[in-house]
Formats: sequence, structure tokens, C-alpha cells
Amino acid sequence: MSLKWTDVQDIAIELADSKPDVDPRYINFVDLHSWVLALPDFADDPQRGGEKVLEAIQAAWIEEV
Repeated sequence: MSLKWTDVQDIAIELADSKPDVDPRYINFVDLHSWVLALPDFADDPQRGGEKVLEAIQAAWIEEV
């Protein structure tokens, strides 16, 4: 299964697993965007990762940890 920007919860889980030392409350969106693009299962248009979806991913990641 490939991840898309709409898979907010799944992306948050992958990030929590792959970045255990990162506190998601203190990340910037530039880093978050590049980390999502670097996920092995991620396959979507990088341009679609705007501020609203990054905020949603960050919130889901905070809940995850």
C-alpha cells in the first residue's frame, strides 16, 4: 500500500516509528514535508503537501506519541 497525503494517521504512525527521538511538537513544516516524502511507502505529489495537511499530520503524530 502506498501512502498519500490524505493518509494522515498512517503517515503519523510511520513518522513516530521512524523518528522516535523527535518531539513532534517542535518540528518545522520544512522538515516534516521532507520526512514525509522520504517515507518508503509514500507515493504522492510533493506539491500537494500544503500547510493544512502538514498541520494535520503533526497533530496526529503528537497524539501518536
